[in-house]
Amino acid sequence: MPSSYLTLSIAQDSRARWFNTDRWNSVFDWATRLTLASVFMLLVFGNVSWILHAATDPSLPASSHLFFNVAARVSSALFVALAAATTLTRLPPVRKAAGLEPRIAALLGTFLLTAMAMLPRHELSLSALALSCSFVIVGMLSSFVVLRWLGKAFSIMAEARRLIVHGPYAFVRHPLYVCEELAVIGIFIQVMSPVALIVLLAHGVFQIRRMFHEERVLQETFPEYESYARRTPRLIPLAWRG
Repeated sequence: MPSSYLTLSIAQDSRARWFNTDRWNSVFDWATRLTLASVFMLLVFGNVSWILHAATDPSLPASSHLFFNVAARVSSALFVALAAATTLTRLPPVRKAAGLEPRIAALLGTFLLTAMAMLPRHELSLSALALSCSFVIVGMLSSFVVLRWLGKAFSIMAEARRLIVHGPYAFVRHPLYVCEELAVIGIFIQVMSPVALIVLLAHGVFQIRRMFHEERVLQETFPEYESYARRTPRLIPLAWRG
């Protein structure tokens, strides 16, 4: 056999090993992790920059308005920082939702909240601001707790990593979404407008689509998910339903 043929065969085998499916999936997974973590860290940087500016700007005297705004920013920064760290340390996916629509729904469901937060804010009374920031603080801190419990099974896209059925997930199947929506309500109070309402409704639609895609992937991956779904409500705990 000619040596040139052997050399070509070895090169082809080498390329085949390098571009095998497992390696490509690993590269794509890490590219996604790094991209999402970078976006989350930019959001953390934005919150921290605002807090430092508010703390050092002499034109912003200490007040109840400033306190509530800083507290809301701190809680948001904590949650987003944890999301960035968890994205980098999470487990590789066992199964992913097929098609483009689940990925679009996941991204828009996640980042439309950021778009809403960038809308012009109104001058609120102290009571309205306190209500708004309370929703944000409770929503972000409870999201932090749920994300800590979810741990390495965390995912933005509809992907299956590990089935979590205890802790907050023993009460509802999507506790992280419930907590996040509290923060969404708080932000909406501050930016209330027709545009904000459209963004809010679109966000809700994409979040619902995310839930359906995630449930389908989990059901296809974990045989025990069906019994878990039968005994656990999607969003509203049974105790709240009376």
